[in-house]
Amino acid sequence: MQLQMLKSKLHQACVTHADVNYEGSIGIDTELIEAVALYPYEKVLVANVNNGERFETYVIPEPFGSRRIALNGAAARLGTVGDRVIIMSFCMVEEAVVREGRHRPRVLRLDERNEPVHRIPRSPTTEEIASMLEG
Repeated sequence: MQLQMLKSKLHQACVTHADVNYEGSIGIDTELIEAVALYPYEKVLVANVNNGERFETYVIPEPFGSRRIALNGAAARLGTVGDRVIIMSFCMVEEAVVREGRHRPRVLRLDERNEPVHRIPRSPTTEEIASMLEG
């Protein structure tokens, strides 16, 4: 049996931009994308801590080191600049991997300037990503 598990999370990111006229998605600083093993166009669940809204969209990269978190299109109506959001992606993992404690999501907590509260973890290798997902 496979279980749907947390793969990546940016915790308490601060929205820096909102553009309702953009075609859609959430823009995320490429450095932060890499730190938690997200991918451009990957589906994410976004929870807005300020207003309780939750929505699904996909990731688009923003300039490396910019600390931009941009709500675009319809998502721009679900939050405003300054809101804190939790950005999550999920993956399917074999139950045995979970039971053995081998599944480890990539989590990065951010401050109000989207700077990591702790050191940014190095980007995982392809092998490390595969080991997170395989049984």
